[in-house]
Amino acid sequence: MTAVRPRRSLLFFPASNARAIEKAKTLPCDGVIFDLEDAVGPDAKDQAREQAAAAIRAGGFGPREVVVRINGLDTPWWEADLAAAAQAGADAILVPKVSKMEDIGACSARLKGRARLWAMIETCQALLRLDELGAASAQGGLDVWVVGPNDLAKEMRCRPGPDRWPLIPALASVVIAARAHGLAVVDGVYNDFADVEGFARQCRQGADLGFDGKSLIHPSQAPIANAAFSPDPEAIAWARTIAAAYDLPENAGRGAIPVEGRMVERLHLEDALRIIAVADAIAAREEGG
Repeated sequence: MTAVRPRRSLLFFPASNARAIEKAKTLPCDGVIFDLEDAVGPDAKDQAREQAAAAIRAGGFGPREVVVRINGLDTPWWEADLAAAAQAGADAILVPKVSKMEDIGACSARLKGRARLWAMIETCQALLRLDELGAASAQGGLDVWVVGPNDLAKEMRCRPGPDRWPLIPALASVVIAARAHGLAVVDGVYNDFADVEGFARQCRQGADLGFDGKSLIHPSQAPIANAAFSPDPEAIAWARTIAAAYDLPENAGRGAIPVEGRMVERLHLEDALRIIAVADAIAAREEGG
């Protein structure tokens, strides 16, 4: 099985905010995203880019995945953002408003494998091309999608509200397409960070839809997201029971087998191995600080 990397909680913060950068090194999130796009005004783009690159080179983020969200491909800043993030050693570069195959190709051609690519799925055009974008992602070294619900709701002119019911078909379609092409997929932000109960409900909704984790706008959201997107102890124990049963010599090569009074099939074994891999990766992540 491919190595699993926990992405339960990915915290956005302005790349121009030195205090936020230092604090991010101590937070219980699985990844940090230096934002050069929405969180930085036009006059501060160059300074934010330089500050982000310097912070990445300095390190100190421990096991946290370090990602840079560059400016959009329709802006004058994106190529410099891409080059600076790659040269600094970012784990991945998050491209906003990816809507067509050419967007992925343009970034991949310039990166030449120096960093992984991630994509924001946040436009109506992207939703109409999910299978095409999934195939291009898998071929172009892009391995994670992040949903952008604010931009998507703006384009759709819908009113999602805390329950997001107008967006549910779109969110489910993004997860389906990501899985079809072997991609990880992260749910979008929850704007009202003071609404702890609402955020927890949306995390549970995202986990139920199949997302790997959630992007965050405030440090206080990390523990809630981590809990929602971690397998619960009962699920982990049952997964280990299934795996142990299939490891028995008498079950070698068998399809369906009885396990503690239940019939279990190979598809359940596959899911059990995934849960075990996720649980082990989370344990290793938490041991790493």
